[in-house]
Amino acid sequence: MLKNIIYILFFFITLTFLSCKTTKTGIGSQSKETKELKQSKTKDIDNSSVFIDANKQKILGNYDEAAKLFDKCLKLNPDDDASMFELAKIYLMQNRRDEALELSEKASKIDPDNIYYQLLYASMLQSFERYNDAAKVYEQIVKSNPYNLEYYNRLALVYLYDGKLDDAIKVYDKLEEKIGITEEFSLKKQSIYLQEKKINKAIEEIEKLIGKFPEESKYYAILAEMCLDNGLEDKAMEAYQKIIEIDPDNPYIHFSLADYYKKNGEEEKAFEELKLGFANPNLDIDTKIQILITYYTVTEIYSDLKHQAFELSEILMDTHPDDPKTYSIYGDFLFRDNKFEEARDAFRKVISLDSSKYLVWEQLLFTESELNDTNALLNESIKVIELFPEQPLPYLFAGSAYYQKKNWDECAKVLDRGLFYIVDNPLMEVQFYTYLGDAYNQLKDNEKSDEFYEKALSLDPDNDYVLNNYAYYLSLRNEKLDKAAKMAKKSTELKPNSSANQDTYGWVLYKMGYYEEAKIWIEKAIENGAESNAVILEHYGDVLWQLGEKKEANEWWLKAKEAGKGSEFLDKKVEDKVMYE
Repeated sequence: MLKNIIYILFFFITLTFLSCKTTKTGIGSQSKETKELKQSKTKDIDNSSVFIDANKQKILGNYDEAAKLFDKCLKLNPDDDASMFELAKIYLMQNRRDEALELSEKASKIDPDNIYYQLLYASMLQSFERYNDAAKVYEQIVKSNPYNLEYYNRLALVYLYDGKLDDAIKVYDKLEEKIGITEEFSLKKQSIYLQEKKINKAIEEIEKLIGKFPEESKYYAILAEMCLDNGLEDKAMEAYQKIIEIDPDNPYIHFSLADYYKKNGEEEKAFEELKLGFANPNLDIDTKIQILITYYTVTEIYSDLKHQAFELSEILMDTHPDDPKTYSIYGDFLFRDNKFEEARDAFRKVISLDSSKYLVWEQLLFTESELNDTNALLNESIKVIELFPEQPLPYLFAGSAYYQKKNWDECAKVLDRGLFYIVDNPLMEVQFYTYLGDAYNQLKDNEKSDEFYEKALSLDPDNDYVLNNYAYYLSLRNEKLDKAAKMAKKSTELKPNSSANQDTYGWVLYKMGYYEEAKIWIEKAIENGAESNAVILEHYGDVLWQLGEKKEANEWWLKAKEAGKGSEFLDKKVEDKVMYE
């Protein structure tokens, strides 16, 4: 294409020169060869003009238009290698890989000395996993460009993809001849030798590095780890001892030795080295945290290692007293072990050092919930809402705390606000709707209460808690008893040993006048652990009264009173020995 442009410039100069001359020769007298030459020159001018326009469109990012123009160039000149090259790159970008490969191959054959054509063609072959063909192209590229190290690297990589490991080694050997021993190529050769199970060769490569850089401790560490992985424990220990000799303050040596002793079955020595590593303030905390995370997982199965995890956590806190991560991981271990008081202290310490960690706040709220510390749960959940107003879970905790404190109005308000922030979390929505249903029931807003229970069941129709509560509150209102009976029965099927569910179903049957069936279900509830539940005992007395067993009814009402608080009529029933509703 460059030749074409030079030719065009020359052609215009010639035309200018000729236009200054007077000639007697007319067009009609021109030879046939002259006409063909003029047509060829005109075609070259057109092709170059289109090529320039195509490049303009490419620069502007109009790749479809550029592709059309480069294609037009090829129609004007089918051997236009520059247009082939540019069009191949556009096709590659458009994922038209087959066409890109074809064009890159043609361009590379037209001008085999153009390095850019050859590189594109080789990379296209590589992308089609034609590694053998790609290697041949790269071999020619390396031959033509013996001082470009990047091309050697590409050739070696293709050999590796093709499984020709020894050929890749030879390429790296040539590179070493040119530039000497380097970490990059020695480590690559080591990796290949390990793949080939040539352990001694791999060791030689690292020893060559050590020979060139004898004071670099990391190469001894690589050697030690490799030897340890391949059963050469004595040689590994020699390397570790060398690290201690040349770099006594190396923060990682204790973890390496811990690994060494562990693989040798010397657990106590391994743990002692771990403790030394954890006590080293120069060793970054994230490495230590990763080890504790491993302990967290392992101790799920091997609980006898928990004492080690706690000891390491305590060393970590002593070594890094101002880093919140130390207390966070410690709190996680404590929480899992149900040591909620201590876990709370740990999470509060994290927050005192850095209050921006939402997940730690969340864990603290869970801890307060486990401790049933309603006041702390309420105060801290409100604080979290102030700091992270778009997180829905703190609203749920605040609503729960308000509900426990019987502040139904604030409970409903905070839950209504929190609903807005729930995104793609139907399980959390159900929890919000359930609390809202309960809160509005307490506020005597039956319409809203029913609305939220319905919403909860639309997302989780098998939620036995919602089915039970909804059914029970309908029965207390003597409303929709058929619906209540269906829900209550379903709750007993979902959780057959729940005394609360059995009592609710019995009570709904009682409200419907089915006293014999009601008696059966409430007896089941009492047998399933409700023998000290005042409400359920009172219900049983009411059923007996309706069945004419008045003496027995009075006895059960008295039991209910002794057990705790029943309905507002319980005292009168006991005193007057008469049924009140």
